[in-house]
Formats: sequence, C-alpha cells, structure tokens
Amino acid sequence: MTKKIKTALSLLIAAFPALFFSQQIKQMTAGEVAELAVRNHQQLKVSAQNIDIAKQNTNVVKLQKLPTITASTSQFYLGDAVAIDKDFSNSTTIPMPHYGSSYAVQATQLIFKGGLVNKSVEMASLREQLSELDLEKNKQDVKLLVISNYLDVYKTLNQQEVFQNNKKLAQERLKNIQKFYQQGMVTRNEVIRGELAIKNLDQGILTLSNNKKILNYNLNIALGLPPDTEIVPTESIENKESGIGMDYYMSLAHDSNPLLKSAQKNRAIADKNIEIIKTDNMPTIAGFGGYTLQRPITTRNPVLDMYSGGWQTGVSLSYNIDTLYKTKEKVKLGELQKNQADDVITLTEQNIDMGVNAAYTKYQEAIQQADILNDSKRLAEENYKITEAKYLNQLAVQAEMIDAQNQKLQSELDYANAEINVLYQYYNLLKSTGTL
Repeated sequence: MTKKIKTALSLLIAAFPALFFSQQIKQMTAGEVAELAVRNHQQLKVSAQNIDIAKQNTNVVKLQKLPTITASTSQFYLGDAVAIDKDFSNSTTIPMPHYGSSYAVQATQLIFKGGLVNKSVEMASLREQLSELDLEKNKQDVKLLVISNYLDVYKTLNQQEVFQNNKKLAQERLKNIQKFYQQGMVTRNEVIRGELAIKNLDQGILTLSNNKKILNYNLNIALGLPPDTEIVPTESIENKESGIGMDYYMSLAHDSNPLLKSAQKNRAIADKNIEIIKTDNMPTIAGFGGYTLQRPITTRNPVLDMYSGGWQTGVSLSYNIDTLYKTKEKVKLGELQKNQADDVITLTEQNIDMGVNAAYTKYQEAIQQADILNDSKRLAEENYKITEAKYLNQLAVQAEMIDAQNQKLQSELDYANAEINVLYQYYNLLKSTGTL
C-alpha cells in the first residue's frame, strides 16, 4: 500500500509541480497524526485547563486545615453619659472622654469535626482524577476524529491514483481509435466517445483534488501545522491484529475505557459525599485565642482615658441539635445518589460491551469485504483486458469497451475505499476499548 502512495505522490507531483514545490510535504503515519493532535488540538488544551482548575480547587480545600485569623479595629466618638433616677425625676450628665478606639486579634483552629476537612480534601482529589479521565476521553475522541480525517486524505490519494491510471489507459485507447478513424475503420462518434470518457475522468480528478485540499487544510488546523503543509499518509493495513478475538478487546475495554473509569470514580465520589454528610452528626471542637485593646475604660467611675488590654485562649465545643433530624434525610439522598452511580456503572459496561461487539464485527466485516472486492477488482481487470483485445481486433464496439472500463474503474475505487475502511474500523475498535 505504501508503494501505491509513492506512485500516487509521483503522479501528483508530475501533474501539479507548482503546488508541491511551494508546500512542505510531510509523510505521516496514523500514530504520528494522533500524537500531534494530542499535543496541539485546541479542544484538548481547553480540557487540560479543567485539570488545572481541579488541582487548584484541591489546594483551596486544603486551606481549611490552616487557622482562621482576624484582626479588627474601630475608632469612635463617645458621647457623655447620663445618669437618671429610678423614678426618672432627676438626671445627671457625666463627662466622658470623647475619643475611643479598640483593637483586636482573634485566631481559631478547627480541632475536630469528624474528619470533615480530610474528607473534603479527598473529595476534591477524586474530582481532580475525574477531570483527568474526562481529558483522556476527549483525547480518544480527538484521535479518532483526526485519524478519520487522515484516512479520508489517504482514500482521496488512492482514488486519484486510480483515476490517473485509468486516464492513461483511456488516452492510449483514444490513440488507437484515432488510428482506426484515420483508416476509415470507425466513425467520428467513436472518437467523440473516447474523448468524453477522458473528460469524465478529468472531472473526477478535479473533484478529488479539491476534496483533498479541504481535508488537508482541516487536518493541518487540527494538528497545529502550517496551513500549506501537504500531508502524505504512509499507514499500512499490514500488522493490524485481526485474529486476537473479541474476548481480548472486551477485557481490554473493561480495564482501560475512560468512560467506565469515570463511572467508577463517580461512585467513589458518592461514597465520599455520604461520609462528609455524616460529619454533621459530630460536634465541632475548636481552639481559639485572642487579644483586645480598648480605650477608654468605662467599667469604673470615674471613667479612665486609658487603654485596657487583655488576652484569652481556650477550647470551644458546639453541636447543632437540628442535625438529629436533618442529617438522616441528607444521608438518604446520598444513598440514592450512590445507587444511581452503581446503575450508571452497569449501564456504562453494557454500552461499552455493545460498542466493542459492533466495532469488532465491523472490523472483521471490513477485512472480508476487502478480500471480496480485491477478487472483484481482479475479475474487472481481466474483463477489461479481454474486451480491449476484442476491441482492437474489431470484435467489440466502443460501448462495450467503455462499459468494461467503467467496471474496472468502479472495482478499483471500491477496493481502494475498502482498504481504507479496514484501517478506520481497526482504529474505531481501539477507540471503543479506550486504548486508541
């Protein structure tokens, strides 16, 4: 198959020298295309940022282990105090220092809450792992997308080679028809039919050339290559596993598919969520300490325009009594979410099994189809040679010759497409297992 690509490339360079000499030609395998897409595809760059966000969120959650420290100050105007008799008959104004201020520093450290902080960190770590699995899933999607585009380029090159080869045969046949016409052996309409056959082939070549330009441009964008890079596929259908068996791919999918791993990770998150909810039933124990400085001193008479300072430290214990009847409902919700996560795992396994089964069956079908179409191609080539010999000996008419050529052209195109389909179905099978 590599020889075919080299032949096709030579034909294209001969037909369009300006195109190729002005472009960078890059020969690539499907694996190289996939690797380049992983490094440069914009979608994966966006997905990778989710991992950075998840990691930073884990760092933020870890901050709960650090003490909470607050500092405060206030500056205020203190008005004169008024002393009033119990029967409100007399009142006395007591002068006060009018300027007042206070300063305070307070620190609090959580000591115990049923492991809430550690469990929250573990939850954030699980979400971080989930974002990594999402990136892996996106990698699989992008790889298959660019490989599919790459194989379309490959298919177009094969088709161009088929059309160019058939055009050469049509041109040779036209020369023979023109000789017959000059000798008076055929009429002018036979020459016209030969010329029309070449024009039809030229139309096909033009369409394929433009399709290849579009495919090549899109592939360059996906791979981060310069837009004018000419990608030449060199992938071979040889050495692609075809006899390993479906059980191997099923086992591979259950071990490697990121969708299944994500479903399992979501179940772990549901378990951790229940643990976090249950910490509501635990008391909160915290240590605290602080220092305050306040002016004036108003706790004695006369009032002193001086600072009063003091510090304190201790342990606080608190318990939310409402958790006795609220937490059990939250736990019930968590259990329902866990049950749903279990069912999602089962559903994901079933979908993966169906996907692998379909992909494996289609891969085997593609191999068998290629063999069948290869036989059809040989028969069409044999029929063409027989009809051509009959035509040159005036034992067949031009219509029979054109019909034989069309059959030959179609069989060669079908076989070229079948070879590419084998490659596509192989990579689709790998993608279904999550190992592309």
